[in-house]
Amino acid sequence: MSGEGELKVYSKEDIEEGLRRLPGWSFDGKFIYKDYLTKNWKETIFLLNAIASLAEAHWHHPDMEVGYKTLKVKLTTHEAMGLTHKDFLLAEEIEKIVSLLLKR
Repeated sequence: MSGEGELKVYSKEDIEEGLRRLPGWSFDGKFIYKDYLTKNWKETIFLLNAIASLAEAHWHHPDMEVGYKTLKVKLTTHEAMGLTHKDFLLAEEIEKIVSLLLKR
């Protein structure tokens, strides 16, 4: 963060560097996102709730798209109108929790 209350919006190069640390995550021009495959609806909702709780703890809320056996998580910093360190930090935390919950 460049100053208190200010969020530095990442450049394309910053985004590419951040994505190298997040296997399976992509950038669509607005969001970084990842699609998670689950075994069934119950596992999908369990994962959704776990990510929602994590996001609430970080006070940074993703957009999520829910399907029967899929969950798409999309991150951007709405207040900054772009991607910031908050998005990559939350994505890293999501990866940690997903690795625990979806042991395959």
